[in-house]
Amino acid sequence: MRVLALVTEAFGGHGGIAQYNRDFLSALARCDRVGDVIVLPRRTATSVSTLPPGVRQLRPVESKLGYSLSALWTAMTQQPIEVVFCGHLNMAPLAAGICRVLNAPLWLQVHGIEVFWREPSALKRRSVQSARIVTAVSRHTRRRLLHWVGIDPARVKVLPNTVNPQYQPGPKPAYLIDRHAAGGKKVLLTVSRLDSRERYKGHDRIIRTLPRVLQQHPDTIYLIVGDGDDRPRLESLAVECGVAKHVQFAGLAPPE
Repeated sequence: MRVLALVTEAFGGHGGIAQYNRDFLSALARCDRVGDVIVLPRRTATSVSTLPPGVRQLRPVESKLGYSLSALWTAMTQQPIEVVFCGHLNMAPLAAGICRVLNAPLWLQVHGIEVFWREPSALKRRSVQSARIVTAVSRHTRRRLLHWVGIDPARVKVLPNTVNPQYQPGPKPAYLIDRHAAGGKKVLLTVSRLDSRERYKGHDRIIRTLPRVLQQHPDTIYLIVGDGDDRPRLESLAVECGVAKHVQFAGLAPPE
């Protein structure tokens, strides 16, 4: 079975959705009934030298029109495409249209942010309703989707994020304690992309609360791992709240 995967990011991308797509598509390619997974991303942060067996990732196409044309061209020239996987709600109308052309089933993935922002348009709702199966990363995301879209709940499954086995409890690395001068201190840690469109993640709430925390625990530091266009605002907020020396921006940390 050949699968066409339309995604925002996958191999070579950063962030939680890119990691989810990598984990999911790698596992999908290992299934006995799957022979080929063709991945078309909208963007790729870094070049990709190796891919899992059974996975082919095409060059990213960032423009909306260019991506739509590339997706349709790929679908028509790489037949037979037996399943179309759509990795983001915003791409659902395109994926649903391709499925109608190919007479192939649609598998839609929803993560949360695209479901929580606002009620999906009528076109997106119809696209979701046309999906053979929808997978959501959590029960909460599933409930939100079912609130917006009239689809048989039996077709909406929870397929949560996974955790790489390398992430296990263990002693704190001494080099990290030294790097962040964290010896003997209480550490608050947030790991996420610092995206101005995703301020609901709450970095600013912690920074504003930190003065009160420091009154009771003056040895506290707030370590922010990740990067993005919202970092300057958060750095300015730490200065404004008088806690700049207690807030450390560690930048992007590669998975390894």
